[in-house]
Amino acid sequence: MSALPLAVTRRHRRSVRHTLDLRVSPYAYVAPFFLLFCAFGLFPLVYTAWVSLHEWTLLSDVQEFVGLGNYTTLLADGYFWNATFNTLSIGVLSTVPQLLLAVWLAHLLNRRLRFQTLFRISLLLPNVTSVVAVVVIFSQLFGRDFGMINWILSWFGVGNIDWAAGTASSHVALSVMIMWRWTGYNALIFLAAMQAVPRELYEAATLDGAGGFKQLRSITIPMIRPTIIFVVIVSTIGAMQIIAEPMLFGQSSGGGGGVATGGPDRQFQTLALFVYEQGFANSTFDFGYASAASWLMFLAVVVVAGINFLITRRVKGGIV
Repeated sequence: MSALPLAVTRRHRRSVRHTLDLRVSPYAYVAPFFLLFCAFGLFPLVYTAWVSLHEWTLLSDVQEFVGLGNYTTLLADGYFWNATFNTLSIGVLSTVPQLLLAVWLAHLLNRRLRFQTLFRISLLLPNVTSVVAVVVIFSQLFGRDFGMINWILSWFGVGNIDWAAGTASSHVALSVMIMWRWTGYNALIFLAAMQAVPRELYEAATLDGAGGFKQLRSITIPMIRPTIIFVVIVSTIGAMQIIAEPMLFGQSSGGGGGVATGGPDRQFQTLALFVYEQGFANSTFDFGYASAASWLMFLAVVVVAGINFLITRRVKGGIV
């Protein structure tokens, strides 16, 4: 008589374990990520906000609370606004042509071609190349006296251009480096989205006499619009964080100035480079001022992400 209640108890225990496994195990699987994020992402973010409210330097043991004083000084700093302009300029010059070229490359690779796998793998090679090697090579290509770019331009009667010396020329040179590294990577993202577009739409468009460009404009782009928005926002956020290219470009080109100044006239100093200069390159090691600049960058990223969410939701609603 006691075997029946015992069997019921065992089934109940198995049912409870099964329920806990279904409900609790997913949280256990994702817990390591959130623990690492809190330790290396959230805590530094909050601590940086606290530091930005102080006069915090490595040369003093006393950290005086100044409230929003660092932000007030920062908003009146001409170097900060110069870095902001440079960041936006380089970002636009590199992002817009890069995304247009990436869509076009993805459209070509979406067709039936020989050696498709080889071409797709080749698109990733620039992205996996060391940024140091990329900047060193492109600095030689954009060299004033013996660079290949100036040599080609001389065929058209253009004199030698000191690419690192001018604001516009340095922005163009840096934009070309960034485009070369990231165009193929974004093209593969677009290609993955294009693979999900029904082939029947292209076949019907072909029967109606639509060419490749017409199909790209009327079918492909509308169907992958959410992916385009995602890539645009991610590329924009990446453009706001550019630091390695201008830092190495200033050293490789021999344009003068410090490591973090972005040239002698700060002609290509970005926001990330400005933060690095204030926190680590200056003799005062002003962490409070650098933290304030970092938080303004963070707020800009949040605004861009919010706009991305609103636009994506609106586009999804329009497609449905």
